[in-house]
Amino acid sequence: MTTGLAILLAGCAPSPDAAPAARSAAAEGFEHIHGLGADAAAGKTFVATHQGVWLIPTDALPASYPARSSAADISEPMQVAGRVLDVMGFTVAAPGLLLASGHPDPEAPSDLAAPNLGLISSADAAETWTPLSLAGKTDFHDLDAVPLSGSALRVYGYDSGNGTLAISDDSGATWSTGETVPMRDLASDPANPDQVFATTADGLVGSGDAGRSFSLVADAPTLFLIDVGDARTGGGLVGIDPEGVVWHQDSAAGPWIRGGRTEGAPVALSYVGGSAPWILAADTRGVVASDDFGASWTVLVPAGA
Repeated sequence: MTTGLAILLAGCAPSPDAAPAARSAAAEGFEHIHGLGADAAAGKTFVATHQGVWLIPTDALPASYPARSSAADISEPMQVAGRVLDVMGFTVAAPGLLLASGHPDPEAPSDLAAPNLGLISSADAAETWTPLSLAGKTDFHDLDAVPLSGSALRVYGYDSGNGTLAISDDSGATWSTGETVPMRDLASDPANPDQVFATTADGLVGSGDAGRSFSLVADAPTLFLIDVGDARTGGGLVGIDPEGVVWHQDSAAGPWIRGGRTEGAPVALSYVGGSAPWILAADTRGVVASDDFGASWTVLVPAGA
């Protein structure tokens, strides 16, 4: 275990003091980023935080960014619907579909379950949420989803309560239990639903049986955050190590290539893809984007904005 990774894994644990500090919602929200995601079909980029889900402007990016918004759509970060959910797990599961988990706002009445949201979904870009399963019971600290045959999704969720990976083959309605793996980040492969990866204090682990068993991935760098690329850019994994160095593979079985780096400890990563290998990250600068695996970055939302 590296010291840096041990510190970051420890820092991932939820705090018993969940009350927000006396600051603007934007400053508090963007100091507690839990997830990033982009919906290319809707032209929206999301930031999941301790203070709800936010839409952020991306008009500063070139047209190759697949979820680019225009300045007319959104000119500054916007907290969707004013909902102050503590969104711990978050993913853009399919075009027009968001999945999330975490906790409801302790200061406001809610139609969502407490103390844990279970799995909830939104089909209107986080304006409203619908409970799907495990309401009141489960707090997923990470979520990912990949398509199965037909219209079903396989959903992977890391259950922070018992440290196990949960698997659903019916879009989050029912669940089975996978292996117990203390993980910080997980990512599944859209081209192979049975393939899922996780970052751990012992190194990167992978599973070829839908999370029922894991083994160390040989020759992988020690990664803190992970995502899976798509076929247009050769597939393979994209990750960031505890020191902020970006690593990627040009193909699923290819060697690891060292790229640029973030500033300070990274807290979130999302592969967006497109005609260029766009990634989103959150670091000490705020929310940043790169199309060259971290050699250069564009700051989309400055920290504390």
